[in-house]
Amino acid sequence: MQDYLWDGIKRDRLVWVGDMHPEVMTILSVFGYNEVVPKSLDLIKDITDLPSWMNGISSYSMWWILIHYEWYLHTGDRSYLEKNKEYIYKLLDVLKSRIDKNGKEILDGNRFLDWPTSPNKQAIHAGLQSLMVMSFNTGAEIASVFNDAEKVGDFNKTASLLKNHIPSPNGSKSGGALMTLSGLADAVAINDTLLSEDQYKGISTFYGYYVLKARAEAGDYQGALDVIRKYWGGMIDLGATTFWEDFNLEWAENAGRIDELLQEGKVEVHSCYGDYCYVGLRHSLCHGWASGPTAWMSEYLLGIKPVEAGFTKVMIEPHLGDLDWVEGSFPTPKGEIYVRHERNQKGEIISEIIVPKGVVVVKSKD
Repeated sequence: MQDYLWDGIKRDRLVWVGDMHPEVMTILSVFGYNEVVPKSLDLIKDITDLPSWMNGISSYSMWWILIHYEWYLHTGDRSYLEKNKEYIYKLLDVLKSRIDKNGKEILDGNRFLDWPTSPNKQAIHAGLQSLMVMSFNTGAEIASVFNDAEKVGDFNKTASLLKNHIPSPNGSKSGGALMTLSGLADAVAINDTLLSEDQYKGISTFYGYYVLKARAEAGDYQGALDVIRKYWGGMIDLGATTFWEDFNLEWAENAGRIDELLQEGKVEVHSCYGDYCYVGLRHSLCHGWASGPTAWMSEYLLGIKPVEAGFTKVMIEPHLGDLDWVEGSFPTPKGEIYVRHERNQKGEIISEIIVPKGVVVVKSKD
C-alpha cells in the first residue's frame, strides 16, 4: 500500500488486479477507505483499452468488476462507481461476446485462475465459467444502483444463459469453490465431496480465501477454521510474519524457520521451494493475495456484513466454530463497529455489539 497497491514487491511491483480482490477485502476489514484502492483500479483501467484484458488475463478483468461493487458496498462511494460505470458496462459487453449459444464461456487471452491451478485446464474452465456468472450478477447489482432497468435485465439474462453450462471442477478446490460462490454448484455437495476431502491439500494462498468462503457457505465454519490453523498457521510455525505467495504443508517437513539462521541438516524453505514465476529466492514471502483469512474472520467469525451501501444497514451473524469467544472491530464510513461474541455454559452465543450512529443492525439481508 504505497502510492498504489503493489504485488511482487521484490520483483515486478505492479498492480495485479486479480490479486487485489482478497487484498481489497482485507483493506476494507482492517483500514476501511484507503486511496490506494481507487488509484490502483483507475491505473489498470487507464492502461487497458477494451477489448484487451487487464494484465492480459480475462479473470483479472472480471475481478476488477467484482472489486468495484465490494468497494461501493463497503464505502458507499456512489460517485466513484458512477465514474467507472460506462467502462464496466462496456467490459461486460466484451465478456458477453465470449459466450457461445449454449452458455459456455469461450474467453481468450491468458486463461488463468491461480498458479497451482494452471495445469488443470478443466478446472480453469470451471473457474472462468463461475467468474462470468459472478460478473454478470454483479453487473446487474451495479446497474440497479443507477436504475438502469434495461441493463439489469440484460445482465440477469446473460447470467441465466451461463447457468445452462455446468462444468466439472475436475478435482480442483479452487474451481469448486468458485462454482459454489457463483451458484453453479451446491455448496454442501461441493464441500462434502471436494473441499473437505484431504482438506489441507490442493489449497493455494490466493484461492484459499474462496475455499474458506465456500466452506462457510456450506455451513462448515469449523472446517474452514481448521484449514486456517494448519495451512496459514503452517507459515507462522516457520517464522512467517507475513503470508506467502505460495505454500504447501509438505514444505514444513524438516524445514528451518525463516527468522533464524539455518541449522545444519535443515531445509531452507525460501531457496528450495517455489514454482512457475517464483522459483527459489524469487518467491515472495510477503504477498497480499494470501491475506484472505483476515477478511474471512471479520465476515464469518465476527459475522459482520454490510447489507446496504456505506453500512447504513449491517448484518451481524457470528459463527464461532470451536472458539469460546471472539472480539474485534470493523471500520465503516460512519465509524467503527465493535463486537464481542462469547459462548455461555449453555452453548448460547451472547453478543455485545456497539455500532456508530446511523448504522442499523439487522438479522438478515432481507
